[in-house]
Amino acid sequence: MPPIIRTEGLRKVYRVGHEKVVALDNVNIAIEPGEMCCIVGTSGSGKSTLLNQLAGLEKPTRGQVYIGKHEISAMSESELAKFRQAHLGFIFQSYNLLPSLTAAENVAMPLMFKGVGQKQRMEMARQELAKMGLAKRAGHKPTEMSGGQQQRVGIARAFVARPRVIFADEPTGNLDTATTKQVLYQMLQMAKEAGITFVMVTHEPRLAGCADRVITIQDGRVLSDVLEPPQIVEKNRRELFAGLYDGPEGQSKQKEDEST
Repeated sequence: MPPIIRTEGLRKVYRVGHEKVVALDNVNIAIEPGEMCCIVGTSGSGKSTLLNQLAGLEKPTRGQVYIGKHEISAMSESELAKFRQAHLGFIFQSYNLLPSLTAAENVAMPLMFKGVGQKQRMEMARQELAKMGLAKRAGHKPTEMSGGQQQRVGIARAFVARPRVIFADEPTGNLDTATTKQVLYQMLQMAKEAGITFVMVTHEPRLAGCADRVITIQDGRVLSDVLEPPQIVEKNRRELFAGLYDGPEGQSKQKEDEST
């Protein structure tokens, strides 16, 4: 099976005053369908820039980015917008929820762009929130929810349209340790169940240990690209998600939660 995401000779250069800053230099990677891939590196290494390139949020200076058969690096902005709506999902560190909308309305937004009718998209949104343990929060606005609850709304929004790929940039960066584990567990389970490729930037080694593939970026270059043995990934996940994880075919043990 061909990779779902690949880059060829990817280079990104920013102009800062009269200087040029090389953020990415000759990056060649391939991510397989259904993988959880973590991109790691120190601050300023280029990991978030790489994520933005893979998601079509920025144009490369040189090189190509492919998602499936589509060369997204060659698309116009309007073509990219339509492609992202049809095939991609995003989870943000700062949640990016619209404060004037309820949780269900925020989750339903991607379905509106796909032309799904209001009644159906609201029902789908409520179902997705229920999976996240937030059925009773469907009518609440972001200001009425905790950070952990808001992030789970953001996760539900990313998954509701069943995209081919979900990109997440430090999605647990604003959460405490317990909530981080819960949120990451839910993302992994939902991606696995739906066969979604999941690409995440993180600076936390324990979270990266749960990934099938770990790409380490240093000074804009790929320092390593490691496909972990399944048994190691399974062991790491069991250790991190003790009390939550129930094996490869297991389901989340989270119940309706009104405090996290």
